[in-house]
Amino acid sequence: MFVAPRPNPALIRAMTVVNRIVMLHGVPGFRDLLPFNRLAGLRGISNVRLIDVPAADQQRLKACCGEGQATFITPNHPEFFTDWMIDKEIVSRVSPLAASWATHGVVNGLGRLMQKFWLANNLIAQIPGNSEAAKAHSVDWALQGHGVLLHPEGGVGWHGNYVGPLLPGAVEMGLAALKRGRETNKDFKAWVAPVVWKLAFTRNVERALGKECAYVEKSLKIDSSVGCSLPERVYRVYSILLSRDEQACGLTAEEGASYAVRQHRVLNELGRRLAEGIAADAGLDLADLLRRSRRWLREGKADTEDQRRVRKLAETIQRIQRVGPWAFADRTITQEEIAEHLKRIRNDYCKGTLRDTINRFIPQPAGPRCAHIRVPEPLGLHDYDGSVDEALVVLRSRIQEAVTRTVTELEAGGGFISYPNPFYHR
Repeated sequence: MFVAPRPNPALIRAMTVVNRIVMLHGVPGFRDLLPFNRLAGLRGISNVRLIDVPAADQQRLKACCGEGQATFITPNHPEFFTDWMIDKEIVSRVSPLAASWATHGVVNGLGRLMQKFWLANNLIAQIPGNSEAAKAHSVDWALQGHGVLLHPEGGVGWHGNYVGPLLPGAVEMGLAALKRGRETNKDFKAWVAPVVWKLAFTRNVERALGKECAYVEKSLKIDSSVGCSLPERVYRVYSILLSRDEQACGLTAEEGASYAVRQHRVLNELGRRLAEGIAADAGLDLADLLRRSRRWLREGKADTEDQRRVRKLAETIQRIQRVGPWAFADRTITQEEIAEHLKRIRNDYCKGTLRDTINRFIPQPAGPRCAHIRVPEPLGLHDYDGSVDEALVVLRSRIQEAVTRTVTELEAGGGFISYPNPFYHR
C-alpha cells in the first residue's frame, strides 16, 4: 500500500550535510590517511570528491523550480546508490524540498522505523504494478512549486556513456500537472528538466580494478588470466559466463566469433524458447516477448513449473542483454567503463555472501572521483504540442547529447585512461 511522504525540512537540511560529507566528499584530513581511508564513512562512501557543475547549468535548473510551475527533474542513471547521493546534492541547490522516487524495497522494505525515516526525507515509494497513488502525490507536490525527481531510464544499467530508452512517467505527470495548474492560472508552466552526470576517476585506479577483477574471478570460479591486460581479463570473464549460457542452450560457439555474434545467437535461442513457453509468435522481437511474458506471468494461468521456466528464461534474457551494443561500439575502453563492467558482473552474477549483498546495495568505487554535472535544455510542456512518445525522443536526445558532449570535453582534457576495447565489434 502506498504511504505518502511526510517531509521534515529540518531532517532534510541535516541529511544534506551528512550526504555531502559522509556519502560524497569524505572528511578532509582523514579520507587519504591510512587506516582511516579504509572506513567508507571517513573516505566518502561514494568517494565523489569533487562536484563540477557550471553556474549557468545550475541556474538553468533552478529557474524551472518554484511557485507557478511544476517541475519533474530527470537525471540519467549510470550507477546505483551514488545516484541518490548526487541527486540529493543537485536538488539541495535548486529545490531543497523536492521529492524523489525510490524503489519500494528501499522505502517500505526495511521496517517501519526506516520507512518513517525515508518518508521524512521525502522519498516516494515506487510500488510495481501500483504506481497511480505515487503519481497522484507527485503531481500534487509539484503543483506546490517543489520539484519531483525520478529516473526516466528506470533501473541502473551501469553504462555511463549511454542513455537507455526512457519511461513515460515524468512526461505524463508533467502534462497532468499542467492541466490542473492551468485551471487556476492560465500562465502556469510545467517542465521536464533533464540532468546528466558523468563520473570520472581523479587518478589511475588500475591496481584497485585489478583486485576487484580478481575477486570476481574467484567468486565465479574462473581461473585468473596471467599476462592478460585488465580489459582482456574483464572480457574473458564475460566470455566464460556467456559460454555457460551457450552450454545451457545446447549451443557451441563458433571459433573466432565475436562476443556480439555469440550473444546474438544465445538471445535468439532463448527468445525462441520464451515464445514457445507463452505461446507467442516466434517472430516478435525480444522487447515485445518480454512484455508479453510479464503479462503472461501476472495472469498466472499456467502451472507453477511452467511459470518458473518462463520467469527464468525472461530473467536470463534480461541479464545477457545488459551488455548492450554500446559495449561494442568504440575501439577504446576507459577505466570508468571497466569499473562499470565489474560492478554489473558483481550485481548480476556474484551472489550468496554478505560481501556480495552489501556490494549490491552500496557498491564501492575503485578510487576517488569527480562528478561532472550538466543541465541540458529543459522541455517546457506548456509550449509543447507533440505526443508523449515524441517528447521522450526529444528528452533522450538532449540527455544523450549532453552526456556525449561531456565525455568528449573530458577526453580532450586528458580526463580518462584508456585501453584497446576487446569488446569492439565493427
